Amino acid sequence: MKNLKTAISALILLMLAGCNNTRQYFPKQLPPAEIEIVRFDSALLSVRGSEDILRLYADYPGFMGFYSENILGIEATDTAFMLEALPKYLSDTIYHFAEVNRQVMSTFADIRDLRGSLSEAFAKVHYLYPDLPLPQITFFVSGFNASLLFWEPVNGLEDASVQQRVRMALGTDMYLGTDYEYYNRVVWNYQKQTMRRECIPADVVSAYLFRMLPFTSSKSRLLENMIYRGKVMYLLSCIFSAEPEYEIMGYTKQQWQWAKRNEKQVWQMIVDKRDLWKTESPVLTSYLNDGPFTAEISQEAPPRLGTYIGWQIAKSYMETNRSVTLQELMSEGDAQLILERSHYKP
Repeated sequence: MKNLKTAISALILLMLAGCNNTRQYFPKQLPPAEIEIVRFDSALLSVRGSEDILRLYADYPGFMGFYSENILGIEATDTAFMLEALPKYLSDTIYHFAEVNRQVMSTFADIRDLRGSLSEAFAKVHYLYPDLPLPQITFFVSGFNASLLFWEPVNGLEDASVQQRVRMALGTDMYLGTDYEYYNRVVWNYQKQTMRRECIPADVVSAYLFRMLPFTSSKSRLLENMIYRGKVMYLLSCIFSAEPEYEIMGYTKQQWQWAKRNEKQVWQMIVDKRDLWKTESPVLTSYLNDGPFTAEISQEAPPRLGTYIGWQIAKSYMETNRSVTLQELMSEGDAQLILERSHYKP
């Protein structure tokens, strides 16, 4: 009898554990996606004279024109001025670009791990959306201007094969580490959390998903924005299922713990204030945009709590409606329906 009770107890525990398992959306083995990473940063930082600069135009005709106009503010066709200005830019002493660029060359000397992570992640994206073009990712140094960009050539010169790709560019100088000394001059403290090499794969895939699966609702209430961003975050968490959720959210452990601990109260405040139905830009900005805190809630609250709550609603919806696929989740445009059918109760 004792053994029977033990067996029943074990079975119940197993069943309860099974109810909490994350759903498996992907085959265990997927062929890696062919992600092209272009090392414009290495080529640029290897420039030693005029011939090297002119070689950049020959080797990177599309991106060099974009880089000239959008990062350096130089006309794409003004090569004479570029020959004079680029060496000065690379050795700028105000922002210590010489030291920064040396750190970039060291930090990103070997990117095999990034290639692997991105290939694995985009294999899952391709499995879900085989018709979406895969990205070509150009690494560049931005002069502390940009982390991630989508770009188009400005001079019409480019390898035809690239036209079948989504053109992305990643500023490697924006991922040198949370404690990197020169960031103190150019960004706020709250922005440093995600300025780490480890954040690159999730940042790239996140930007890609927001670009390729855009917000399409005719309503612009906080509810629609929260659910849309929450859906993308849920998809991202499935793609990077081995990563801690706080990393995917771009939170510290302490921020994540605060959000989990106060989730019920935060949701109650949003409901009581009727913020779900509001469309005013300051309200949306407070709940959704990055910052030191979520002003609509508290100065102790982490930023982007609207996105966090939207993610929890999407997660509850998928756990409650287990026949719904990821593609169906992403294509469902009725935020009210998702909220109602999620049975979300923090």
